[in-house]
Amino acid sequence: MTNDHQQARLLVVFDVDSTLIEQEVIELLADHAGKRAEVEAITARAMAGELDFAGSLKARVQTLRGLPESVIQDTLANLSLTPGAVEVIEYIHNLGGKAGAVSGGFIELLTPLAKELGLDFYRANALEVVDGILTGNVTGPIIDKPAKAEALSEWAKQLNLKLSQTIAVGDGANDLDMMEIAGLAVGFNAKPRVRAKADVLIARNDLRDLIPLIGF
Repeated sequence: MTNDHQQARLLVVFDVDSTLIEQEVIELLADHAGKRAEVEAITARAMAGELDFAGSLKARVQTLRGLPESVIQDTLANLSLTPGAVEVIEYIHNLGGKAGAVSGGFIELLTPLAKELGLDFYRANALEVVDGILTGNVTGPIIDKPAKAEALSEWAKQLNLKLSQTIAVGDGANDLDMMEIAGLAVGFNAKPRVRAKADVLIARNDLRDLIPLIGF
């Protein structure tokens, strides 16, 4: 999804959970099912790269089976933007750049966040809901590590940008493919595997630290 665009000067693509927002959405949803500990354990293994993401996503979403759709709104109310998220996106736009977000989380929560932040592009998994109840399944293509890289590449192409004019910002193993193809890979509060691969690390929980890197 995108707004109309003139020729952009750069594209910055963010991970969402623990990057643009301070929480892991799946863990908040799992709270409602009393399954948070189970989900946290699967998440930790997936982010450390010990588990295939698609398999881990399906296992985590299964814990939500039977919850009312209203938990999505309840969870949204408990999300907080990472300090500096609004400012860094405004800065990107002021420079003539575009900002996107690609998430292994859920479009139902990302869509309102994207509108609040003024994102130009966004993509995430979709939760299956039948008769107002979560089925424990996702629908459509799974946004995993390769899909994140595909999103960055596709949006850059739409904007007539070279990959060298892109920046990828993320924290977990799921972000490594998009970080590998981007012109600049920024690890934000990154897990060890990302710290080893990123071009630059931001260790403070403030996305304004990205601003000096953007004119690269």
